[in-house]
Amino acid sequence: MAEQYDVLVIGSGPGGYVNAIRSAQLGLKTGIIEKRKTLGGTCLNVGCIPSKALLDSSEEYHKILHKADVHGIGVGKVTLDLNKLMERKNGVVKEVTDGVDYLMKKNKITRYEGFGKLLGGGQVEVALVDGKKEVLSAKHIVLATGSVPIDIPGLPMDGKTIITSDHAIDLRSIPKKLVIIGAGVIGLELGSVWARLGSEVTVVELLPGIIPNVDRSFGSLIQRSLESQGFNFLFEHKVLGATTSKTGAKVKIAAPDGKESELDADVVLVAVGRRPFIDGIGLDAAGVELTERKRIKVDSHFRTNVPGIYAIGDVIDGPMLAHKAEEEGVALAELIAGQSGHVNYNAVPFIIYIWPEMAWVGKGEEELKAAGIEYKVGKSLFKPNARAKAMNEAEGQVKILADKKTDKVLGALVFGPRASDMIAELAVAVEFGASAEDLARSFHAHPTLAEVVKEAAMAVDKWAIHA
Repeated sequence: MAEQYDVLVIGSGPGGYVNAIRSAQLGLKTGIIEKRKTLGGTCLNVGCIPSKALLDSSEEYHKILHKADVHGIGVGKVTLDLNKLMERKNGVVKEVTDGVDYLMKKNKITRYEGFGKLLGGGQVEVALVDGKKEVLSAKHIVLATGSVPIDIPGLPMDGKTIITSDHAIDLRSIPKKLVIIGAGVIGLELGSVWARLGSEVTVVELLPGIIPNVDRSFGSLIQRSLESQGFNFLFEHKVLGATTSKTGAKVKIAAPDGKESELDADVVLVAVGRRPFIDGIGLDAAGVELTERKRIKVDSHFRTNVPGIYAIGDVIDGPMLAHKAEEEGVALAELIAGQSGHVNYNAVPFIIYIWPEMAWVGKGEEELKAAGIEYKVGKSLFKPNARAKAMNEAEGQVKILADKKTDKVLGALVFGPRASDMIAELAVAVEFGASAEDLARSFHAHPTLAEVVKEAAMAVDKWAIHA
């Protein structure tokens, strides 16, 4: 007899493990299948967590080199032990993945280390790491298999000279010249790490600007900031191919006018995006349908066309973000348990962990204009903010967009220090339909960076105090 579960989750990334925990909390017998040795998926193992550990380490190094003096701190010869930096990153990853393993045990979730494959009829085959196979049965099967980096034809990926983000978090020497293909979030974040550590970074992007889904005015702010940190951008350039040798790589590119040239690189990072990982998981055998974009097709309750099979996270439509997958995991568990789970996709915050950080939520100006929605704008700079001055981190601004008639907050953007933390207040405002005046008349402790949000909200109706 196959082991029977109420909920069986394939994939232990933020969507999968959160769904498993919430399902167990709701009294459902739950199992989880993960092909990696450690739980946590891409995010915890080779994505969000290790990259943020490297960003923080490189930020500390950069501050000592370039910002200590302004605080009256004198330093002698500054050295960098890259191996120790990587060991620290690996230690952070181990702590968080061990934490997820503990949560599985705490919530009495049965874990299977192996590759899960749909068989149809509510059954899943697990190819275990010891070479054996086991068939499991479940009333509800959740597909949360995440995503993998996209390859580019003509770029021979070898994991050493031409690499993906998976490799870029574990380089053991600092590239003198780093060429990044793609000016998206991943490329900019990992480019920031290596630029701070001493790499000469060139970003090649097919589109005319960075981060296509961000407010254009803020995109320009980010670009200028990164250029001041040493980034070189080649926009509207097409990558034609690359060749590698013992000394590095040559990347062949074409300018907007068609003129071809080559870039020399020690390392080439391909960061053009990610695709759902659905290879070999038995979608055809089970009869699960895909969308035109090759993502798993689901309805508003995360149900596929096959009864009893659901999908969440990077394998379905929507942004490939860990916190989006987590919210879907919770909502789906509650729906399976007969409750009313729901995700408001308009309130998903987006963050770029460069420095200063960039974060946004809700609609941008371009979207509002395209939809014909009349809106008001309130802006406030970090420069006059007392806390930002004390931190010597006064670059950036906050922008709030509110409905012209109702004053409801439709969207907001933060470019500045700790934007990743500040966006939470604005996400709550969007989630609960707050007005700009609600934000403006709410207490914001002084002196804090959050006062810039308050000032931007006040500026929506032109009564900012510290403008």
